[in-house]
Amino acid sequence: MTETSTQPAAAGAESSRQEQRGVTVIPAQVVAQIAAQAAYESANVGSNAGGLLGIGARRNFHSRPEAKCDIYGQVAVLHLDIGLTFPTALVSTLQQLREHVSQRVEHFTGLKVEKINIEISWLNPSSQARRALR
Repeated sequence: MTETSTQPAAAGAESSRQEQRGVTVIPAQVVAQIAAQAAYESANVGSNAGGLLGIGARRNFHSRPEAKCDIYGQVAVLHLDIGLTFPTALVSTLQQLREHVSQRVEHFTGLKVEKINIEISWLNPSSQARRALR
C-alpha cells in the first residue's frame, strides 16, 4: 500500500520558502518600547521623568511611561508604570489603555498580548484649585 500526502503542493512550497527566509526574533526590550509609545499615545497618561531614587522626579505628560515586557514563545506579558490626570474614570481609561496598547503591540510585533499589568504611581490634578468637598 502506498502513502498519500494530504498536504497540497502549494502549501509545501510556501512552507519551504518560509524556512529559507529565517527566523525573526524581537527582544523583549523592543516590545516594551512599543508598548510605552502606545501608552504615551493614550489620553490622560503620563510618566515619571528624571530624578534619582525618587528624588527630583517630575510628573510628566511629555514623555513615555515606563514599560517592561516578558515574552513566552509568541505571547507577551506587559507591565506599565503610569501616571494619570485626576479626576478621570479609572475603569474606562485603563480599559481603553489596555485595548490600545494591546492592538499596537500585536500589530507591530505579531505577538499575542496575553496580559497587561498597570501600576498607577501618581495622579496629577487637572486643576490646581481645590474644589469644595461634598
